[in-house]
Amino acid sequence: MTQNNQSVLGDLDLSPSQVQDILTLAIDMKATPEKYADALKGKSIATLYEKPSLRTRVSFDVGINKLGGHAVYLDLQNGAMGKREDVADFGANLSCWCDAIVARVMSHSTLTTLKGAASVPVVNSLCDLYHPCQALADYMTLQELFGELKGLTLAYIGDGNNVTHSLMLTGAQLGVNLVVLTPEGYGVDADVVQQATNIANDNDCTLTITTDVNALGQVDAIYADTWISMGDGKSLEQIINTFKPFQITKDLMQSANAKYFMHCQPAHRDEEVTAEVLDSEQSVILRQAENRMWAQNALLHTLLVK
Repeated sequence: MTQNNQSVLGDLDLSPSQVQDILTLAIDMKATPEKYADALKGKSIATLYEKPSLRTRVSFDVGINKLGGHAVYLDLQNGAMGKREDVADFGANLSCWCDAIVARVMSHSTLTTLKGAASVPVVNSLCDLYHPCQALADYMTLQELFGELKGLTLAYIGDGNNVTHSLMLTGAQLGVNLVVLTPEGYGVDADVVQQATNIANDNDCTLTITTDVNALGQVDAIYADTWISMGDGKSLEQIINTFKPFQITKDLMQSANAKYFMHCQPAHRDEEVTAEVLDSEQSVILRQAENRMWAQNALLHTLLVK
């Protein structure tokens, strides 16, 4: 149904120039949405959800509508994907009717199976390894705030997870210096570290991985995520002693000279971040949330229109 079957299952499925072009397009879409009101006219996009969602579901649904397209929401109430019906059959059948598939899934392998069977682009809206749509929105936010991304320093503090991986990979492509600060035993994937390090070296930026809170240094923004990732069986009581030293406080923001606080949400006040920081003027979490829609729209436009 489409002329371009490029899928985005991970951050590196987009070239550095594509990433920058998507951010530029997203900012223009946000400023002049009327220019793009018919960009996806006549197109239908299936949105699959194995995990609960607020921001992902609403931002894709409303965003596709703003581009003149039609979002088809599919949850798993009628049978888990891969159980009632093979994942490959989902991808092949949806390709008969839809122009793209957006999937929020438990496992990255589900995305690769969908892509293998689909004849239309597949977009990762979250999996266990990556969250590329979140990273695009986050760097769009930083570009709006600072004007220039290359040379900025972003610190991620907390549990190493899919969001961390995408921030590292996309940040390295954009020339952003990353500091990833995690507790012992909660670090990021070693293969992703190697990939991001190689890209950072080519782009004259740095990637610092540490478990030492005192090694944070001076940064432009600090990013946090929930201490307990979705689906994690650990209780808050089990990990609070481990993560408490990594809480984002006003003192930490000041000592690092950080201008902004970022969070992908859902956020938990006085756990990973104090209410004083989360609800302050330095917090840009709602701008990030809004930008999910614009960045995703720019991504879909790139895959389905250009």
